[in-house]
Amino acid sequence: MRSWICLVLCLCLSLSSRADTLRVGNQVLVTGDSAARVIELLGQPAHKAMGSVGAGARQQKKGAKGRGRRSKQASEKVAAKNAEGQRWQYRRGRRTVTIVLVQGRVARIE
Repeated sequence: MRSWICLVLCLCLSLSSRADTLRVGNQVLVTGDSAARVIELLGQPAHKAMGSVGAGARQQKKGAKGRGRRSKQASEKVAAKNAEGQRWQYRRGRRTVTIVLVQGRVARIE
C-alpha cells in the first residue's frame, strides 16, 4: 500500500513540473526563456496564433462607439485577450506542444 502512495505522489509531481519545462535533446526549455531560445531549441513553429486578436479588434471597435460602463468593460476584455500573447505550436512525434509567449518570454508550456 505504501509503495502505491509513493508511486501516485511521484506521478503527480512529475506531471505538475512537466507544464513548466520541456526537454529538447539534452537541453531544457523553461518558463521565462526568451522567444529566441525557443527558436534556437525547436526551430520555427508549425503554427503561430495571436491571443484572439481578431475577436479583440472587433470588440474594440464595438466598444469605441458607446461611452460609459459598457465600453469600459469591452476595453478591459480586449486588454485581457491581448495579454494572452502568442501561441506557437510544434509537432513532436504524435504530440503537439504549445508554447505560450507573453512579451517575448515563455509564459506556459502545454
